[in-house]
Amino acid sequence: MAWFINKYRCEDCGDEWEDAWSATCEDDCPHCGSRHMTPYDSVDLTEFVEESEGQFLVFRSPDTAEDSPDYELIAECPTLEAAEEVLAGRPYQLVQRPDVGASR
Repeated sequence: MAWFINKYRCEDCGDEWEDAWSATCEDDCPHCGSRHMTPYDSVDLTEFVEESEGQFLVFRSPDTAEDSPDYELIAECPTLEAAEEVLAGRPYQLVQRPDVGASR
């Protein structure tokens, strides 16, 4: 499932906040209660790469995720370029550990 960190700024009081959602949706200001604030920026965290012990780990939020991203490790790659190929969907010989799942 898609996962985003949305950044908001209240049009009424100027308060700024961030919230994680499965969409780039409107939110209500936690400070003054003004409704339907549209994000001014969103960071897509559906997939990401993390370096760990010389490997580049590729994580993805699965379609089954609901209230949290419930990240799964989908590949371990020897280089960042190989990890980016996985994310781009290009053929690459994946080095996977099917017994490993990651919750973030």
